Amino acid sequence: MIEITSLPALNAALNSLSAVLLLTGYRFIRAGNRSAHRASMLAACASSTLFLISYLVYHFHVGSVAFKGQGLIRPIYFTILISHTILATAVVPLAIITLLRGLQENFIKHRRIARWTFPIWMYVSVTGVIVYWMLYWLVPSR
Repeated sequence: MIEITSLPALNAALNSLSAVLLLTGYRFIRAGNRSAHRASMLAACASSTLFLISYLVYHFHVGSVAFKGQGLIRPIYFTILISHTILATAVVPLAIITLLRGLQENFIKHRRIARWTFPIWMYVSVTGVIVYWMLYWLVPSR
């Protein structure tokens, strides 16, 4: 059984995995390999879903975690966190719609929304790892 205190590291790993899978899926579709693209994107969706479950479980048990950084790093952290949070909320319906359109083979509409979903999802995945690093590793005494 995983300890609750281990979940932030797991969440960062799942976000990292999602980013790698998204980039891999993007490269596959640019190369014309639809089946590999589909597998990568489904895996990215699974990874992000596992992240969301783990994130909710952690914060249900722990609540919010205060950022202890001071000085210039504080507004930088909150700027990243706020943009991450807003876009993380937006990416959920975008990803679902994009995924459904791809699975339904409605590729024109899929491509149209994926052009927005992909960079937002990438940003959310990468900034999720950055927020984790800043919250748990940048500032000592945690």
